[in-house]
Amino acid sequence: MKRWIDILLDFFLAVVGLAILWVFAQVFLFASFHIPSDSMEPELVEGDFVAVWKPVLGARLFNLNATLRLEQVEIHRVSGFRNIERNDILVFNFPHPNNWDKIEMHILKYYVKRCIGLPGDTLSIKNGQFRIEGVNEPLGNIASQQKIGQTSPEEFPGGVYRSFPYDSIIGWNIQNFGPLYIPKAGDQLPMSRKNYQLYHKLISWEQKAKVEYKDSTVFLDGKPIKDYCFQKDYYFMAGDKG
Repeated sequence: MKRWIDILLDFFLAVVGLAILWVFAQVFLFASFHIPSDSMEPELVEGDFVAVWKPVLGARLFNLNATLRLEQVEIHRVSGFRNIERNDILVFNFPHPNNWDKIEMHILKYYVKRCIGLPGDTLSIKNGQFRIEGVNEPLGNIASQQKIGQTSPEEFPGGVYRSFPYDSIIGWNIQNFGPLYIPKAGDQLPMSRKNYQLYHKLISWEQKAKVEYKDSTVFLDGKPIKDYCFQKDYYFMAGDKG
């Protein structure tokens, strides 16, 4: 009888040990994702599965149960082997899972895109091609960008040609865009009308407060502000498909 108890105990401990290792691996080492669209073709095809090796950039730690209840949570990142670099292909949570007016996190909604701009970069699109001020390296899929640059505005599907921030005065589109400064933590920018249009969603997300523009003034949580100091680093991501 004791022999069977020992066997069952060993089996139980082995199962528990494997479960702990599996959870550890899922949290700190790797995860797999299904490519949700064709936006990264030809590099990645819709329906493909990709594996993410988390130690490169560092695993994220957060309350999984809270995210499954659609609550917004604090996220902490473990130090990785290196920082994000331009042209890295990244998996990240879609920042607008519920509507385009607010940045939120939904753990089950994600994008797979290529990093084009880093915190502190000034990015432009000229004739469809990405440009970073002071950087000469190729960015993204050049053939797709050339195709975009050679396409007349009338040939793009409805709603595709105009681009962020969808403001008639700024007037950016997918062929000619920017310059857009990508904030890094500690940057302090003046709150002009243009900067309000570009950054008010980021500010609202950081402060968990309403940001408004009225009477030529930006208001944060009902109080006028002349400038804003960003608390986080930001990145510019884009698909490869033209």
